[in-house]
Amino acid sequence: MAVLLWKEVCLLTGLVVGCYWNSLLCGFVFDDVSAILDNKDLRPSTPIQNLFLNDFWGTPMSEERSHKSYRPLTVLTFRLNYLLSELNPVSYHLLNVLLHAAVCILFLRFCRLLLDRSTSLVAALLFAVHPIHTEAVTGVVGRAELLSSIFLLAAFLAYTKSKGTNHTIVWTPIVLTVLLVAVATLCKEQGITVIGICCVYEVFVAQGFTLPMLIDTVVQVVRGKDSFPYAVLQTLLKLVVLVISTLLLVIVRVQVIQSQLPVFTRFDNPAAVSSSPARQLTFNYLLPVNGWLLLNPSELCCDWTMGTIPLVESVLDTRNLATVAFYTLLGLLAHHSLRHGHSSAKTVVMALSLIVLPFIPASNLFFPVGFVIAERVLYVPSMGFCVLVAHGFKGLSCKWGMKKISWLLMGVLLTTHALKTFNRTWDWESEYMLFTSALKVNKNNAKLWNNVGHALENQHNYERALRYFLQATRVQPDDIGAHMNVGRTYKNLNRSKEAEDAYVVAKSLMPQIIPGKKYATRVAPNHLNVYINLANLIRANDSRLEEADQLYRQAISMRPDFKQAYISRGELLLKMNKPSEAKDAYLRALELDHTNADLWYNLAIVNIEMKEPSEALRNFNRALDLNPRHKLALFNSALLMQESGEAKLRPEANRRFLTYVKEEPDDANGYFNLGMLAMDANENEAAERWMRKAIRLQPGFRSALFNLALLFSQSQRELEALPVLDELLQHHPEHVKGLILKGDILMNHRKDTQGARACFQRILRTDPGNVQAKHNLCVVYFEERDLPRAERCLEETLAMAPKEEYIRRHLAIVRGKMAAMNAAGQLLAPAEGVGLPENQQQQEHHSTNEKEEDGEAWQATVSAGIREGAGNEKNLRKSSPAESSGQGQAKRLDTGQPEKRTKSKSTREIKDIEKKREAALKRLEEIERILSSD
Repeated sequence: MAVLLWKEVCLLTGLVVGCYWNSLLCGFVFDDVSAILDNKDLRPSTPIQNLFLNDFWGTPMSEERSHKSYRPLTVLTFRLNYLLSELNPVSYHLLNVLLHAAVCILFLRFCRLLLDRSTSLVAALLFAVHPIHTEAVTGVVGRAELLSSIFLLAAFLAYTKSKGTNHTIVWTPIVLTVLLVAVATLCKEQGITVIGICCVYEVFVAQGFTLPMLIDTVVQVVRGKDSFPYAVLQTLLKLVVLVISTLLLVIVRVQVIQSQLPVFTRFDNPAAVSSSPARQLTFNYLLPVNGWLLLNPSELCCDWTMGTIPLVESVLDTRNLATVAFYTLLGLLAHHSLRHGHSSAKTVVMALSLIVLPFIPASNLFFPVGFVIAERVLYVPSMGFCVLVAHGFKGLSCKWGMKKISWLLMGVLLTTHALKTFNRTWDWESEYMLFTSALKVNKNNAKLWNNVGHALENQHNYERALRYFLQATRVQPDDIGAHMNVGRTYKNLNRSKEAEDAYVVAKSLMPQIIPGKKYATRVAPNHLNVYINLANLIRANDSRLEEADQLYRQAISMRPDFKQAYISRGELLLKMNKPSEAKDAYLRALELDHTNADLWYNLAIVNIEMKEPSEALRNFNRALDLNPRHKLALFNSALLMQESGEAKLRPEANRRFLTYVKEEPDDANGYFNLGMLAMDANENEAAERWMRKAIRLQPGFRSALFNLALLFSQSQRELEALPVLDELLQHHPEHVKGLILKGDILMNHRKDTQGARACFQRILRTDPGNVQAKHNLCVVYFEERDLPRAERCLEETLAMAPKEEYIRRHLAIVRGKMAAMNAAGQLLAPAEGVGLPENQQQQEHHSTNEKEEDGEAWQATVSAGIREGAGNEKNLRKSSPAESSGQGQAKRLDTGQPEKRTKSKSTREIKDIEKKREAALKRLEEIERILSSD
């Protein structure tokens, strides 16, 4: 074996980088979304053993919806990428480019076994730039091909060293080969086919047998005229070891998939569900189509499913001529290579073994797969193709006068292929570019129209997306997913009637239940989402909640392990005020997937509805154990800790809010609640900083503005509170508590009774029954020395709240003062500086010096006041997706509707309230004594 020169290595690496450097600018597209973005197995919080229990997409192998693609070592490399750069696509693409360069170098070493130095370099260069590899290199999921190819070639190169001097067997390389085959198989299933390539190499290259020689030897042995030669026996022994190891790997693989083939629909592979002879004719026709892609990679497409290749339904179809020509060419090459023992024949037989054997698992000839054609599965077969082309180039260049022409032609081929590869890589920059480029090649694939629609939908361009989805329904009228996409887009456009009609059409296309036949085996799991989507749509109408529940139950009856149906039904049951039934639904979903952080989060929300805060906090913590960055669990668990009032929980609540704002740096609610925690801890500087940060992010943030003003008021910085209150009232002119606080500051610190009166009168214009505003207006009249008016005002206030004893006492004080002044012959005007209790002390249950909670969700029932908070704005329940993709791509869970929760006051807060109440009563008594003495 010729040693590789460093110049050759640098040339190959430079060429690979030159063709694929722009892949570093590409994102995660197509299958990358499911394999990377939505795959929980990449997250450090997922136990490492899960990689060996789940399929390539993160679905447990035991589940029926699993694709049964078992590639744990490939997923492990994704996980390493995640540790380095999380979801930054650059590192993922960079590693793919480097792996492709490594494959090219190993392939060059392989070629050196069969070809001379220059010819083998030509084969490696052609392999490095071939456009058919773009999907495998630029698509992150193509790493399975890259890793499998590395270990496949390494296993083969190790096996070539198993022949010692004097034709002895060296067992160490054979053991190493078996280990490398196992590793290749754990990267992708086709890795096991290298065993067949090793067998072909052993018989026809290492031992130099030809097919006639083998037949003659077998005939002689059968007739008893001769025994097997020693070399043949050694060969048989090595082959037996290889075959047994292969069978063991196959048995293990079958056990891993639990003897179940994945469930594919006619949309994934139409020929697989067709009757004879259409199935056989179509599958055989796909072989020359794949061969043509290797020979002429001018029209490449990322998706060849559905109607891309029309079925070959008759032997009279002219496309059968391509099948016959393909088999004829393959037969001629095999006949030439197997009948002769010269070096050219050995090169051809090894090239054919590289083309045929690794392609068998994806050929559909022995078992159906989930695609019609996939360019990335041609990655290894293209090695054999490149060997054939290079071998033909060598033969042409050796002819008289053809050397320069052949080199010129090869230079043109390499240049055009490199340019095609570079330009093709740009198509993978975004999903929109990828799928629109595919539509230029094939307009008969409804999935492509759907995927362009999805790309536009992700850009919130719903009108254009709708046009593509509708076109998908025209191209494939029975495509359930396309009609679901139409329904979802109509819903996004607030056209509920059209959305419901589209969902009803999709539901009518579902396979009918056949007695005795398992329903789940005849329907794609994602198509059952039509029931979820339709139910989610109609439950917006409170009069149709039972109808929505019936749809959820229908989906569950069709597929009892349909986790999403339990999740969505749990949310509906909460809306129907059936928390215990909702809890049962979530617990059933957790039986199916106890590692789902969103489910634990939903269960915590149910606990809150059932007034079980301790259990809710435990379930929030379970969600965070599974996903430490679960944003809503971080926020709401911190909020729950804050509400508990327990000082020992305050540091952890603060830590969780800080983690939340790192994840959501533009969400003002996180900073606001950090400010509220700081106010609880009397850390005024920190509270001010967090509140101002929240206001900068969300101008007009009502609760942050009010509590910042309140903070200034409590810190004896009342005049600094006024500009903040002015900003609050600019955005929320009728904010009652803001008006009361402003009136209090104007009267007691600015001595501006006119401004204070305007604040209280504005409240009463919109809410004439507001006792606090009415009473404080009475105080203004008293401060303005208008005792008769103050008396009438207090009488009216007492009529509004006849049970409030302090109003009655204040009225008595005013009347006593008026009587005393009349007796003294004075004008009915109070002495300078005398007044009723200050606004912030007027009512035990209306004090504005307490932090105020948003009345919509934090309605306090105790008497010392309420503080305003925005925690409810983030208390969202994680629930089922509002809509589900019709193309099987995993979708992220959407947030549900805000949950309104009653705040439970802690013991500490109640004690604080009692202290403030006592202080207020003492103050009242003191002022009453002053008034009485006057």
